[in-house]
Amino acid sequence: MAYANDKGLEETYARQFGCIAIDKGFVTAEQVIDALSDQITHNHSAIVRPHKLIGEILFEKRWMTLRQIETVLEEIFKED
Repeated sequence: MAYANDKGLEETYARQFGCIAIDKGFVTAEQVIDALSDQITHNHSAIVRPHKLIGEILFEKRWMTLRQIETVLEEIFKED
């Protein structure tokens, strides 16, 4: 099942996304915890789309800008 593989990948990147966003001073640890809590709640109630991305939640709460999200994603996916 593709969703099972996506879930593991999602958890890895959510954790990494949150740590990088905190390290860069974009958000606080409390904001990331709150967003992760929202993500878990949304995952259990979603019908059409099984999950919301952590960056999407932080953006919706106006805790991060699109540019900050792009910066974090660039860090995650940069080639070493």
